[in-house]
Amino acid sequence: MRKFQNYVQGQWLDGEGVETPLYNAISGDQIGEASSEGLDYAEILAYGRKTGGAKLRLMTFQERGLMIKALALHLLTKKKEYYAMSAWTGATKIDSWIDIEGGIGNLFANASLRRQFPDLPYHVDGDAIALSKEGSFIGHHIMVPKQGVAVHLNAFNFPIWGMLEKIAVNLMAGVPCIVKPSEFTCYLTEIMVRDIIASKILPEGSLQLVCGLGRGIIDHVSSEDVVTFTGSASTGKILKSMPSILDGNVPFNLEADSLNATILGKHATPGTEEFDLFIKETTKEITIKAGQKCTAVRRIIVPGDLVEEVQKGISARLAKTVIGDPSQEGVRMGALATRTQVQRVRESVELLAGSQEMVYGDLDNFDITGGNKEKGAFFSPILFYNDDPYTKTDVHNVEAFGPVSTIMPYKNMEDAIELSRMGKGSLVSSIVTPNDQEAREYIVGAASMHGRILVLNKDCAKESTGHGSPMPLLTHGGPGRAGGGEEMGGKRGVMHYMQRTSIQGHPTTITEITQQFQVGAKQPEAVPHVFRQHFEELVVGHTVFTHKHTVTVADIVNFANVSGDNFYAHMDETSLDGTIFEQRVAHGYFLLSKAAGLFVDPAKGPVLLNYGVEEARFTKPVYPGATIGVRFTVKEKIDQEKKSEEDIAKGIVKFLVDMYDETGETVAIATILTMVKKIDQSM
Repeated sequence: MRKFQNYVQGQWLDGEGVETPLYNAISGDQIGEASSEGLDYAEILAYGRKTGGAKLRLMTFQERGLMIKALALHLLTKKKEYYAMSAWTGATKIDSWIDIEGGIGNLFANASLRRQFPDLPYHVDGDAIALSKEGSFIGHHIMVPKQGVAVHLNAFNFPIWGMLEKIAVNLMAGVPCIVKPSEFTCYLTEIMVRDIIASKILPEGSLQLVCGLGRGIIDHVSSEDVVTFTGSASTGKILKSMPSILDGNVPFNLEADSLNATILGKHATPGTEEFDLFIKETTKEITIKAGQKCTAVRRIIVPGDLVEEVQKGISARLAKTVIGDPSQEGVRMGALATRTQVQRVRESVELLAGSQEMVYGDLDNFDITGGNKEKGAFFSPILFYNDDPYTKTDVHNVEAFGPVSTIMPYKNMEDAIELSRMGKGSLVSSIVTPNDQEAREYIVGAASMHGRILVLNKDCAKESTGHGSPMPLLTHGGPGRAGGGEEMGGKRGVMHYMQRTSIQGHPTTITEITQQFQVGAKQPEAVPHVFRQHFEELVVGHTVFTHKHTVTVADIVNFANVSGDNFYAHMDETSLDGTIFEQRVAHGYFLLSKAAGLFVDPAKGPVLLNYGVEEARFTKPVYPGATIGVRFTVKEKIDQEKKSEEDIAKGIVKFLVDMYDETGETVAIATILTMVKKIDQSM
């Protein structure tokens, strides 16, 4: 009998005894056992903080992102073996694809975030804030990695995705983690963690795994740790109120199962593509992962006059859904994860049946193809109809965490919004409608009680990821019953694992701390010219002070002829009455063009190209006779990885272009982005 192990403090360990026997959800045969009894969680957390955290905090965002990308590429080469074991959880191939490749895709998505962060181990958040009249005292914000451990308590339904979508974010932030998957499906998590550890892509101590019950792990968290929990709201509330969480003000992110709803818009009538989409997508949400998703559709809200059509449509598709062993030809829905879950879902269905009519499915009489119906964890899809959802309210309070959903009628959009909100907070809802105004009305009314809303119509259906699929660069979570937490969310998710700190000082000091030039900082003259320096040689704050140019009417006319921009303020002095201009004004884009002519050192050198302009502003009118110059300052440097051995080693350099007039006042300002060679590629 295989014992699935824990990976803690740099080694694979058995727990004492047997906490949990593990079973194949299809055959019912025992496949192993797991235990975490006897583990020293105080030492495990301390090991993560000291060993993993210290190494991760030294890495820049660029290095962490490339590390996560390398891990994703490595796991893709191993995916075949994950699919084989995923079937033991009752998953079909498409269920496994969501879990395995969806999880790996999450790594890729989070790795790409490196381009949105500075080339530092910490993040510079937002813009500088002026705190003094003369500009010698400013404020800013930085975000540094918490010097703790992320403790992830995950659910049984996504043993791989549940782990990867969370660790991708804490690793990007520079924080190590301990993953405690559900003991019921920990065997799938364990096999992937073995591959991760063996790859040595992550620094030692970055990832630890607890496969058993994990009792006591929360008792040892402290103020710089972060705890995340995915599962039932009742368990989440118990964990969230533990003394160690409250005493240390430990951040606790709760993502709970919720009574999600899908709404059929009044304009999506039978015969429209949207009506057919509604039937197809709703049925899919009932049967994918056998309904064991925190985002699954539990309430189907439809116009009262379309209830019968919807019921017939969904029932017909459910009747064609073959249940059984995913390895058998034609099987489209597998089993629940465990026999324990079968009993729990059955109890919820029996409770719901007391207040509403079961219109499709049978708890006992259903067929399966392959597998063992007696020992396995199979369950029939169940469809209810609730004719009075304002009075018969079990449907808004009881969640059967399986292939179970309820149709209910609504009268108008205000009614549909109210019914969706009666779930008391949901991770997601969707509305299927061809009418954008109807979609807008629903979203504005329902959004405050939903973490995510999908609007589905024929125009986006082909590429839509569907009701139940949270995306890594968007926030996943929801208010109220859904837990009030947030996961993923691109940069927002990364920041959950970082401490925001305001910093105050002279602009030169803040420039050194942020490694981003701050207006008012000292600007030592760059010698040689910045276009003669390689990436490594450039210093943030070093500045080229250019020659000057006096603007003439001929400049304005010539630029108008070249660009075709004959806007009256540039070309017709007789039309300036009632405007802010005193005389014809130079084009803003002429100023930027002239600035380039002043700051560029044209000979071939380390600068490869200028590939963009950001934050361009024209702050003061420039009239003929004005004399302009440029302060050209190294603003920020970001390292860039080589795409191949033949690629040129280079980095991205942002330069501040500050164009000023004879009074010293800024007339135009912009940031240009350049690619600059590194020394080892010099010619």
